[in-house]
Amino acid sequence: MNTHDSEVHYISPELPAMFDGMKLAAVATVLYIVVRCLNLKSPTAPPDLTFQDTPLNLFLLKSCPQLTKEYIPPLLWGKSGHLQTALYGKLGRVSSPHPCGIRKYLPMQDGATATFDLFEPLGDHRTGDDITMVICPGIGNHSEKHYIRTFVDYAQKEGYRCAVLNHLGALPNIELTSPRMFTYGCTWEFAAMVGYIKRTYPQTQLIVVGFSLGGNIVCKFLGESMTNQDRVLCCVSVCQGYSALRAQETFLQWDQFRRFYNFLMADNMKKIILSHKQSLFGGGSPKMIDTDISRLYTATSMMHIDDNIMRKFHGHSSLKEYYEKESCVHYIHNVNVPLLLVNSADDPLVHDSLLNIPRTLAAKKPNVIFALTLHGGHLGFFKGAVLFPQPLTWMDKVIVGYANAMCQWEKQKPPCQSGHMSESSCAGEKA
Repeated sequence: MNTHDSEVHYISPELPAMFDGMKLAAVATVLYIVVRCLNLKSPTAPPDLTFQDTPLNLFLLKSCPQLTKEYIPPLLWGKSGHLQTALYGKLGRVSSPHPCGIRKYLPMQDGATATFDLFEPLGDHRTGDDITMVICPGIGNHSEKHYIRTFVDYAQKEGYRCAVLNHLGALPNIELTSPRMFTYGCTWEFAAMVGYIKRTYPQTQLIVVGFSLGGNIVCKFLGESMTNQDRVLCCVSVCQGYSALRAQETFLQWDQFRRFYNFLMADNMKKIILSHKQSLFGGGSPKMIDTDISRLYTATSMMHIDDNIMRKFHGHSSLKEYYEKESCVHYIHNVNVPLLLVNSADDPLVHDSLLNIPRTLAAKKPNVIFALTLHGGHLGFFKGAVLFPQPLTWMDKVIVGYANAMCQWEKQKPPCQSGHMSESSCAGEKA
């Protein structure tokens, strides 16, 4: 054998080892990215609670264990706020039921027609009382959304009547009857629905529930007038942002891909507005209509749409004025009924700085509990073992559990110890 042949057949033992090392490094890199993106190392924990040690709050927390026990999302993806939000946005809920309701139409003073769906309870309430949940969905949502249907079905089975507002213009098969649609903080349609319920069911008591934008609307509605709080047992707000003016700056940032979510929300709003183009723009001059529609097509954020279209429905002179007057942050301190505010720390739509508003409120006001979960995303709060989520979410169970506890408190306590009666009123009664 010559020297040349021996060189040709010689293979260095270091080469296979080097290739194996590169493969291991690649796999390790992929796993690291997966672990980081899915947030798999994040712990699970009970909600972080801010509240005052009043007898009512302590009773509510004892009677609603979901608020004090560990919230455990699905293991493989549930710790990612983005995936929780995306699954809510795409799927809504799994195995969504189809509750049977009656659609009601309410003429408004300005010519608009508010609509809501009314669902009767499927059994007696545990207290034997007549209780109605008045529900305000998220932006552009209505009673036919899967997360609303799932929650309503659960509440019905617990003995609650449910009234769900359909945001003005949100239902694709309902035409607008005036050149106006829902806005960030307009409470007119919700007030009309509540008024109808109070007139039709004079013995009923109300549980007020708001999701996302709906949370802003219900808190603003209750804070606008003390009479709006009559016959209201309590209010629950989930995943709202409290101040549109403070939120607008965070919505332009790429942190947590918030700018991308802003674009997606703006795109959905465009579709809703354009589906009612004739009703919203038909009364103006052709030149103004063309200008407004042109601005709508080129808008890439909710702020552009709010500035060019939405603020004009109520005659606001500027975007700042629109956000200031439509945000509940200026009204929520007037709410005296028991108030549960729920947010998620990994909600990609609500910046952490906005959570100082409910945290400060709960520290100052004895009727407020602020619950902040580590996980849940925006209106996700899915529960499950490893991969597949359960039909009912942590959010569904918390709202109904809190409502049940509040009804139980009102049933067993004397009038002067009800959740929203002041100490001076009790003293007056005793005197």
